[in-house]
Amino acid sequence: MTPRRTTPAALTAAALAVLAPAAPTPASAEAGADCTVKVTGSTVAAHCHNPNSRTDRVRLHVECARWWDVDTDGAPADVTPARSADLTGRCWKEVTSAWVSHRAL
Repeated sequence: MTPRRTTPAALTAAALAVLAPAAPTPASAEAGADCTVKVTGSTVAAHCHNPNSRTDRVRLHVECARWWDVDTDGAPADVTPARSADLTGRCWKEVTSAWVSHRAL
């Protein structure tokens, strides 16, 4: 078996293929509701407003810091055009992270 030789040009092409950024995806004209999430102690509150013409189903997700504290996925809420929704969640102790997921309807 003969050893393979790699030319500098081949190495450069391989490096560029790995380092090249992915093509940007076009942003949707209607990305969904605008949501702000606020954590105060062990309580999470999210306020979502939908400025778009499509309904957005939003859902609050809360990840708790303690292993024994149950993470929660709140009930989904449909935010119709030009409307708002308030979502709440909590942990018994500290909150590690909280976010809102979106699904266009």
